[in-house]
Amino acid sequence: MTKKHLLPLLLLLLGFRADDRPAYRLFSAAGRPVRYEKMLNVLAKADVVFFGEQHNDPIAHWLALQLTEDLLRLRQGQLVLGLEMFERDVQPLVDQYTTGELAAPAFEAQSRPWPNYATDYKPLLELARQQKFRVVGTNVPRRYAALVAKGSLAALDTLAAPAKAWLAPLPLTVDYDLPGYRNMARMFGSDATHAASVRQIIQAQALKDATMAHFLNQARPAGHLLLHLNGSYHSDNHDGILDYLRQVNPSLKVLTISVVLQEQLNQLDEENRPKADFVLVVPSDMTKTY
Repeated sequence: MTKKHLLPLLLLLLGFRADDRPAYRLFSAAGRPVRYEKMLNVLAKADVVFFGEQHNDPIAHWLALQLTEDLLRLRQGQLVLGLEMFERDVQPLVDQYTTGELAAPAFEAQSRPWPNYATDYKPLLELARQQKFRVVGTNVPRRYAALVAKGSLAALDTLAAPAKAWLAPLPLTVDYDLPGYRNMARMFGSDATHAASVRQIIQAQALKDATMAHFLNQARPAGHLLLHLNGSYHSDNHDGILDYLRQVNPSLKVLTISVVLQEQLNQLDEENRPKADFVLVVPSDMTKTY
């Protein structure tokens, strides 16, 4: 049997039909279709799972909620949820809200939630509030990332010690040869006239990656699984946050999911295969949350 005939048979065995209009499909890094339950059981054995989302994709947000519930069940409550969407300096508010000490209006007024918080991330915090597991905001306060983007990492030297407590340990080393950072350089242009400003943008990205790695590693108690939600660019191709996490704790078993958009869902496009251990493919014309 040829590969041409094998793929339709494989899809049929997995319950897919050529005339289906699915909302998503899952694939392994090798490009093979994977059932959700299979992925779930593999992820449940990890120490850290990165869910690299598209921030405005409703399927990603729905599946992240399902995955959190299921991993919580399989790990018998030994789960910590990390979120790029909350910054380190609002962690006391996140703790107070998820433990029931702070009401929703006060939390939302003070914690600088993203504009799509109510539809896309609040259900996760409500689940944590109900099921009593910890949620950790891992991101650098945006004012410090903006400071680096405008003035380079050297601008952080002017910060007082209390402000530096919200960051990854300094000084920060940036590997500009990481695939993600090289791609950023290509996207923003590499001509000499604005090479310095592009370098500073990459440094700001690295500050976010390093800070998230530092605090998610701190937040994971021994024996717990940490599920971390972030934009896919922070964890695609196993670099970004993962590169800094390997430096901090190389013994962790880390697995990744990446959400990608494709016009067709029958097979995984070649360019998307190396992005993650599991790839969630969503139709390119899927409706957006914003």
